[in-house]
Amino acid sequence: MARSRRILSVTYQPRIHPRKMSEVPSIGIDLGTTNTVIAAWIPETNKDLNSTKSSGTVNIIANSKGHRTTPSCVAFNEKERLIGTSALSQGQRNSKNTIYSSKRLIGREFDNEVKAESEHWPFAVVDKEGRPFYEVNHKSEIKYYSPQDIASMILEYVKQFAESYLTKKITDVVITVPANFNTIQREATKFAGEMAVLNVSIISEPIAAALAYGLNHKINYNDYVLIFDLGGGTFDVSVVTMQNDILIVEATSGDQHLGGEDFTNILLEHFTKEFNSKYDCEIQVNEVSVKRLYNACENAKLELSDSASANIDEFALFDGHDFCATITRDKFEELCDNLFQKILKSVELVLSDAKVQKSDIKNIVLVGGSTRILKIQDMLKDFFGKELDKSINPDEAVAYGAALQASMIHGNMENLLLVDVTPLSLGVQVGENEMSILIKRNTRLPFSKARNYTTARDNQQKVEIKVYEGEDKNVNNNLFLDKFTLMNIPPGPKGTPTIIVTFDMNNNGILIVSAVIKSNEHLTKKIHIDRRRCFSHEKKNPS
Repeated sequence: MARSRRILSVTYQPRIHPRKMSEVPSIGIDLGTTNTVIAAWIPETNKDLNSTKSSGTVNIIANSKGHRTTPSCVAFNEKERLIGTSALSQGQRNSKNTIYSSKRLIGREFDNEVKAESEHWPFAVVDKEGRPFYEVNHKSEIKYYSPQDIASMILEYVKQFAESYLTKKITDVVITVPANFNTIQREATKFAGEMAVLNVSIISEPIAAALAYGLNHKINYNDYVLIFDLGGGTFDVSVVTMQNDILIVEATSGDQHLGGEDFTNILLEHFTKEFNSKYDCEIQVNEVSVKRLYNACENAKLELSDSASANIDEFALFDGHDFCATITRDKFEELCDNLFQKILKSVELVLSDAKVQKSDIKNIVLVGGSTRILKIQDMLKDFFGKELDKSINPDEAVAYGAALQASMIHGNMENLLLVDVTPLSLGVQVGENEMSILIKRNTRLPFSKARNYTTARDNQQKVEIKVYEGEDKNVNNNLFLDKFTLMNIPPGPKGTPTIIVTFDMNNNGILIVSAVIKSNEHLTKKIHIDRRRCFSHEKKNPS
């Protein structure tokens, strides 16, 4: 009888291979929901010729408008494609063809959550064979672009102005992603970079922020630092520590569907109701009016970080009606209380997963533009009973840290070993739809874990092993990664054979799932996930 063993290989977080010391600038990119920032570690020209490491500085590269942040926005019209500030500035009059927040959809399926989320946007998000695509009118033609298409356009744009500034060609970059991005979202981001002709390494945003913080602030041995990152569209909170030259992520939590945009949407909903009630109309039928009101709500939200109240004053907003209204900071905090509570629960969860008390946290580091919301700061100060660390630029820290990581990869700086964790649990399907978890979320890399399974029927000669990522007990609510079939199981009563399933992941995030019949261990086969198929319009079918 043939011996049987099957192995499934999953690329979880690929990285650039280390090289010898390079004179080329090392590039880090924070591809954000709202804004994108590109940074370069630039080696000094007068370095010690006897040194194996060069010294240098990190520069945030300004775009052609002179801004250090570039809106993650792409617009299409009859004549051209616009990116960044130019795209954003015409968005009010061309809202149906101005795409933003693509990071919130990258690598995702077109499910009910995506459908509900897309209702907040003035542009069309359509289902193409199970994946979200943007429908736009470009040069009098209807065209469809995936979220990674949009991301690649943004990356190509920042690459071009960075090359102009550096007068050097850019090929290798480090791009950051939220810590709780799943496998496919990470791979979709990497693929977007490849579409922009970039060789991409992916690292988590809290690691990048911790690198930026640690460069100018000594993290003492076994001190716990909380990296709190609230951006325009995603939220991460991580506990990190330093042991010798090892930066360790102890645990991470958050919500990839929670950011500054959600606070603005709550204000938009509030003022939409107020306007409709006042004038007995439906402003929602006019995309231009809704976009104007959204922009006014965004400005009011920002103003509330400095003032106790903010005004909205829009002339002829809809159907000839002017709209003047006031929102107080207290009212804003009341409207958004549910979001604040979700954030606090994530903080409590990450402390629990890291097995630390809030009194163990030495510093609380703020990252991301939305940490300027005063309620966020007050809530964290009250929870931890200490002042917050605002010493790093919340808009630039992640790109800064990514550039530092790129310089380490290129051999320009002393290498700091980064120890990451799995953001989500990994397991296999058992029974009808039950998730059997082998690797719990926040398991430190590398790891190896095996578990015994068996057959469910008499004389069962094959089993199908389906691999999932997620926290739900029902696999249908988790992310399907891939499947394979173990053949040639010796006939016998159900529950007799022992099937050993093993999950192995190395420091580079390469996951290998193997299954073997205990009595037949010599024949080995491998199946590699086609990562592009994971997030293309060709939806994977777990059935």
